[in-house]
Parts: sequence; C-alpha cells; structure tokens
Amino acid sequence: MTTIRYPWDQPPKNGEITEIAEGVMWLRLPLPMKLDHVNIYILDDGDGWTLIDTGIKTRKVMGMWKHLIDNILSGKPIKRVIATHHHPDHIGLHGWFVENYGAEYLSTQVAYLTARMLTLDAQEAYLDSQIDFYKRAGMRSDLFEARKSERPFNFSDIVHPIPIGFKRISEGDKIEMGGRTWDIRVDHGHAPDHATFWSCDDCLVLSGDQIIPSISSNIGVYPTEPDSNPLKEWMASCDRLKEFSNDDNLALPGHKLPFVGIPLRLKQLLENHSGALDRLRLDLKTPKTAGEVMPAIFKRNIEDGEYSLGLVEALAHCNYLWHAGEVTRTLDNDGVNQWQIK
Repeated sequence: MTTIRYPWDQPPKNGEITEIAEGVMWLRLPLPMKLDHVNIYILDDGDGWTLIDTGIKTRKVMGMWKHLIDNILSGKPIKRVIATHHHPDHIGLHGWFVENYGAEYLSTQVAYLTARMLTLDAQEAYLDSQIDFYKRAGMRSDLFEARKSERPFNFSDIVHPIPIGFKRISEGDKIEMGGRTWDIRVDHGHAPDHATFWSCDDCLVLSGDQIIPSISSNIGVYPTEPDSNPLKEWMASCDRLKEFSNDDNLALPGHKLPFVGIPLRLKQLLENHSGALDRLRLDLKTPKTAGEVMPAIFKRNIEDGEYSLGLVEALAHCNYLWHAGEVTRTLDNDGVNQWQIK
C-alpha cells in the first residue's frame, strides 16, 4: 500500500480552474466557515458542460460562476448539474443552473428528496423537539441557552430552490461525461445516498465527501433521526469501497487537494473511528453525556464554531456502541442522556 501523494501542492485560487486531465477541470469556490472552500469539477462533454456540485448560494459565488460562464465556459451550454450528496455547500446552486441555464438535475433519489425537503422547511425558531434533542445530548449550558432563542440555520439561506423534477442516478449505473464512462457507487454515513464516480477509462475518481484527504467527513446524528447509526453505515461504506479502489486512483474530493492513495486513505478513515470508539469505551467507564465525551473522541477541545458538528458526531459514536449493545443510555432527572459501558 503506497503513501498518500498530492500531484498538486496548491489549489486554484477561488473562482479559478486547474485542468486535472483532458476534459476535467477543478474549480475552487469559497465557503463562509472554518472549512473555507469546496471543490467543484467541470467536465467537458463536447457539446456542453457537466458540473459535479456547484457550491453555496451567495452573490460572491454566483459572480464567480457568471465570470466563468462568460469567459472560460463560453460557447457551450451547461448541460447537467450532478449532486454528489445533499449538503448545501455542494448543491446550493443546482436549482439556479436549472432555472437560468436549462441544465438537467441529476442526483440519487434520497439526496434529491432530502435537499428539496430541507429547502422547503424554513424555520424562524427551533421546535421544542429539537431543543429537547440538544438537551438530551448534553449540549454545553451556555450554548444550549443561546440555542433556545437563536434562529436556526435554514438550507434555503444558502441553497437556491430545488426544482420539481430530476434524473435519478443509482448504485451500479454507468454515466458518460468528460469523454469517459464512469461507474456510479452509492454509499452512506456522511450523507444518505452519497454518489461517487469511478472512471472506467483511466484512474480518476470523483469522490465527493466520501473520501477526503487529511480531514474526516463529519458523521452526525440529528433531531430528524436521533437513534440513527450513521457511523456504522460510514465504516461499512469505507470498507466496501476498498474493493473498487487501487493505488493508482486519483481521487478528486469535495474538499482539500486531489490525491493518490485511496486504499490507504480508506484504511486511515476506518482506523480513525475505530480508535475514537476505543477511547470512548474507556471514557464511558463512568456515566457521561455526549457533550462530555467529545475530548475523548477528538483528542482535543472543540471550539465554539465547531461545537455543534462535534456534538452530533459524538452522538454518532455513542449510538454506534449503543446499537452494538456495549453501552447503556439512561435519561437522568435533568432530561439528559447518560451513557455508560456495560
């Protein structure tokens, strides 16, 4: 198993592109958060362009796209926008391209339905059931008090309306784009029905957030399904994708830099969570909340800006052990779940 290698040591500047291979271009777009970018891939289909993800809906990002369309991509239409998964940093402008450029919307069914549901579900305040979820999780008291009165994040804040109608892509399908035939794989954990694309003609893999270098994709439990087990799904997906990967694959991820070394990266991702679970087993020799086990899972203190993502990932690890029958979950007199190893 080779080491992980980065053919490009620097990304393109925001709004600019780098050619990855014939017919495949890499675009970097900004995000207003600690993870400050998302990677977009533009594929040349001869008679038009296919976009793999589109970034979030902001005037700045739309301006970057308009500049590209008027200059770099001029002369050919945007034929298709393809969603790797439903998260807003990836599908924020899919509907904009459908509405303004006549593009076709391609997605897995669950990703499409989830994105459409979430953009329609605008909230001005958290529901009582959501507040109860964060209380049971043991959210830090000052952040919990603030959460009760703050406006929730809404997908529609940074996602253009999702159109009625799409073309479904599924596990095992093949798709023609960028002068290549690609196998479609559909996996889970970071997001339900996350699509990756594996070239049958060369070494390229459009890996989205399913396989990212240097950081691990967030694996979270949310109020919509508080007893879910996304970490089990994530680990099963990482294990499954080993059979399709080889040391020569060039991964084109949703964040960070393209890299060679998918088999090793999948092994690292599995080991990362296995190690976190081992630390959690030790930490739960005494009862703790999900909020209290974050330092054991992440081996560092989680800052306020990352706290919500850290909390839902801590819950994913607790739920994993709970579903495996290794821990108990008890609601205490304050309405907070206490987890403990059996």
